Amino acid sequence: MIICGIKITHDGAIALIDNGKLIFSYEMEKIDNNHRHKEFCLSMPEIEKIFNTYGYSVSQIDKWVLDGWRGEKHGDPCVFKGLNFLNGNQTVDLELAKYGHLIKDDVVSLEPKSFTLPQINMSYDSYLHVTSHILAAYCSSPFAEKKEDSFVLIWDGGMPPQLFYYKYENNEIISLGPLMYMFGSIYVDFPHEFEPYCNYEKHMSIAGKLMAYIALGETEESIVTAYGKIYDGIMEGVDEDKITPLDILDFTAKFVELSKAFAVKEGTRDKDMLTSLHSFLEQFLIENLEKCIGENPEFTKNLCFSGGSALNIKWNSAIRASKVVDEMWIPPFPNDSGNAIGVACCAMVYYDNIKALDWNVYTGPSFKLSSVAESKYTTKSCSLEELATIIHETNEPILFLNGRAELGPRALGNRSILSAPTSHDMKSLLNEIKIREGYRPIAPICLEEDAPKVFNPGTPDPYMLFQHIVRDEWRNKVPAVVHLDGSSRLQTVNKNENKEIHELLSHYKKLSGVPLLCNTSANLKGVGFFPDLKTAIDWGRINYIWSDGVLYSSKSVEAETTQTK
Repeated sequence: MIICGIKITHDGAIALIDNGKLIFSYEMEKIDNNHRHKEFCLSMPEIEKIFNTYGYSVSQIDKWVLDGWRGEKHGDPCVFKGLNFLNGNQTVDLELAKYGHLIKDDVVSLEPKSFTLPQINMSYDSYLHVTSHILAAYCSSPFAEKKEDSFVLIWDGGMPPQLFYYKYENNEIISLGPLMYMFGSIYVDFPHEFEPYCNYEKHMSIAGKLMAYIALGETEESIVTAYGKIYDGIMEGVDEDKITPLDILDFTAKFVELSKAFAVKEGTRDKDMLTSLHSFLEQFLIENLEKCIGENPEFTKNLCFSGGSALNIKWNSAIRASKVVDEMWIPPFPNDSGNAIGVACCAMVYYDNIKALDWNVYTGPSFKLSSVAESKYTTKSCSLEELATIIHETNEPILFLNGRAELGPRALGNRSILSAPTSHDMKSLLNEIKIREGYRPIAPICLEEDAPKVFNPGTPDPYMLFQHIVRDEWRNKVPAVVHLDGSSRLQTVNKNENKEIHELLSHYKKLSGVPLLCNTSANLKGVGFFPDLKTAIDWGRINYIWSDGVLYSSKSVEAETTQTK
């Protein structure tokens, strides 16, 4: 069966699965310099054009499947209004399944809701948003390949952390309930009441900034204890059987309000309030996860973790280190960007009984080349060995734009800014280029075989989803990738995962003795990855661009090099 999955609302995306194989997944933010978290914006002719790129046609689709969302009230199904699906002045309204803020049924049904779009005589299915997360995580996991059961933890912005258990043989999703009554949006709502984020626009991007910022503060046990008392006070006397999603919104808002009052009364530093919040949520999450898993000793101790909160590398590492589970899996697209894949997996499992997705992380849009005759850049052929020499000798960042884009929100080598990590000034330079706060860390991309000697634990981490600590003897060798707390958001690479990046790192290691480079995303501020060469050249903040064996060099830097010689 050929299945097309679509995520309509923010983080819009479209994915195509053919008989269990992922053909592509296009996130709207990675098309035409759309802004981050862009809702679905493709018309049928545009969809047809993308399909044709891979030898498919709209007419071949056996099943259209759309991800669910919330209505005007949290418990209502969604009607998404005004979508220009037909490529004209006529827009359509699409009915969707619910969000799944709080699952109270013992078993989550895999039977879809079915709808029709009479304007084009199209029928489609829709699944709960939470179900799309569950199967995006499970079907992409090694547990699916091994035909094993798994716990699945989903914590998204509009839901509390909910624990499920997927039974492979029965094809059954069992709901084990919420681990706490706090929406994932707490990681945005809470910091927005404190410095420096009270001066920011309230936006989902705050969550990622906070994960870096907490290195500036201290975890104060007195504050953590206070958070526990505030939460217990809010929940005192509440009948959990009668809790609704709107109640959880109120609980989350009340927690923020009372915590702010505590900070004012006690005169605590804002940075310590934020760092202590992170620690409180981490401890509370792991305690309740351990309790729930312990209540089900007959279940296999595998864990998939997904939803936007699964991008938090510190929580991920803490869960793994706790030994609550034996094995843990997080997909590279745990946030809503993966739900076009996830909802297509729902149909794949339901109709085809295929439970393990055949996928690759580099199945996003291809990089588009364009003429640079009128630009400020010169071009020449450039091998990866020659590129490594440029990085080593010039100590300048380069744009590495190669092949198809990576899935998910993190640059994994194909849409990256790469640079030498050996300079103390490189982190500041890259943050200046990216127009980011100075405390923001720069990630390392490292040869998998060398990672354990540089990082602890340094285990394979191809999708930047866990925290690693830079070993003491390496901190002065690679200062640009050492965060304020000594940690790094590491990506490891082997030949099979990305042969070009692996080759580049190998050449750079021969020159420098260092098996890693700095890696940060190549994008305009607030926008998805660069989709084409023209965007990168017009941006013009970096002197060297490498794509598919060609080096594009700024004419100004070429002139300086000539004068030096």
